[in-house]
Amino acid sequence: MRRLYSTFAGGSPGIGLILMRLVVGFALVISTGSALQNTATIPVAVFSVLLIAAAILLILGLYTPVAATVVAVIESCRAIMIPADRLVYLLVATVGAALAMLGPGLWSVDARLFGWRRIESMPRNR
Repeated sequence: MRRLYSTFAGGSPGIGLILMRLVVGFALVISTGSALQNTATIPVAVFSVLLIAAAILLILGLYTPVAATVVAVIESCRAIMIPADRLVYLLVATVGAALAMLGPGLWSVDARLFGWRRIESMPRNR
């Protein structure tokens, strides 16, 4: 898993990444949840549940590259197939692709589980 991330950005870039994750994640949960209540077809329901699960993982910052890739692919397909909200789907797909490439940032579960650790040893006494 560590190979998926170049670094876990802290400071201002880390704050930007957590804001991106939270905004996209909560927007997807709210919009997809309301769409899930109004739909009756099984394929749409399956993709909606998959999208909500990926959004929750984005909010937590857990398996961020995988979850963001799922969001980018599903939203790209929605942008192609649903002409009504094409720009919204394209925007969310673009942010999902950016998160997949940039990683979750320092304030994420991924950083706690897979981040670099510093090991200090005690000096040897002779």
